[in-house]
Amino acid sequence: MHKTVFAVLGAALLLAACSKPAAPEEPVRAVKVLTVGVDTFTSSHEFAGEVKAQVESRLGFRVGGKIIKRQAELGQRVKAGQVLAQLDPQDYKLAADAARAQVAAVATQRDLAAADYKRYKELKEQNFISGAELERREATLKAAQAQLEQAQSQLAVQGNQANYAVLVADVSGVVTAVEAEAGQVVSAGTPVLRIAADGPRDVVFSVPEDKVAAIRVGMPVKVRVWAQGTELAGKVREVSASADPATRTYPVKVALDTREPPVLGATVYVQPQGLGASGLQVIKLPTSALRQEGKNSAVWVLDKASMTVRSQTIQIATADGNEAVIAAGLQPGMLVVSAGVHVLSPGQKVTIYQSKAPVAQAPTAQAATDSIASAAAATAPAPSAK
Repeated sequence: MHKTVFAVLGAALLLAACSKPAAPEEPVRAVKVLTVGVDTFTSSHEFAGEVKAQVESRLGFRVGGKIIKRQAELGQRVKAGQVLAQLDPQDYKLAADAARAQVAAVATQRDLAAADYKRYKELKEQNFISGAELERREATLKAAQAQLEQAQSQLAVQGNQANYAVLVADVSGVVTAVEAEAGQVVSAGTPVLRIAADGPRDVVFSVPEDKVAAIRVGMPVKVRVWAQGTELAGKVREVSASADPATRTYPVKVALDTREPPVLGATVYVQPQGLGASGLQVIKLPTSALRQEGKNSAVWVLDKASMTVRSQTIQIATADGNEAVIAAGLQPGMLVVSAGVHVLSPGQKVTIYQSKAPVAQAPTAQAATDSIASAAAATAPAPSAK
């Protein structure tokens, strides 16, 4: 009988040891919540731009050759007619000399044909030759004259080629780029220098494809200079009809309405007027309330009746400082968890966080002194009787 009881007790203990322990209850977390409300929203689009000259030319030689000297340097101010660079002119001088010799040879042939025509004309007047013979001499003279004019034109071309070996500035301005060095062999038209002409200045910035349709020529623009903090006025002067092949954005040029524009290359911020929105009624949430759920953005919504949270998918329209503008998914009056969103799970019970009571102030200095004096008197030994 006792053996049977011990066997039953042992089996019960064995089963109890093999069974899984009960799962601990999930703790009730305290969370901060906020009530969803409607707020006004004002947005403006700001783009980074750069100050450039309205006229910026890439200068190059009109003939090819080896650069033997470059007088202009990056950032140098040049005047119209100033020599910027030179090619080796030896070959062009030889070609001009050859053209000059050709002119002399053809001129001699023309003079000979003219003398021959004069002599035959006198013979015709004396009826020693026929009219046809005189006409042949006249045709020979005209051909020689045409060859002389052709040779003279060729000499002028060769002279120009020799002059083209010297690169001069077309306008006054500033050298903004140097694209070739002395000793380099360049072909005709290869850019050597880039000059920003003196005069009006533009602000150039790029806009994405979804905004370019809203920007029109003549639209007023606010320009803020980054280095100085000053604000200038301008108007859109040109909108590119095609996107940049690298960035896929559309360049826009703004003419500045000022007599003292910023320096070339200065960084500015551009705000086209009328491109943003103002006074819109929207729902905003702090970024601390947002969480990522797969590919969507979501928030925790508190059910006040059961004090549990549920996940709510939302759509974010844009950002406004440290707040997100919600496009869809929430209604005014909802309670949304604003902090600690990453430690919650669906259906979890929570409590609303309550700030602690302020800490009691410390006693004044006099009260603390009196307390110490009283404590010392209480612990001092009593005087002995004599």
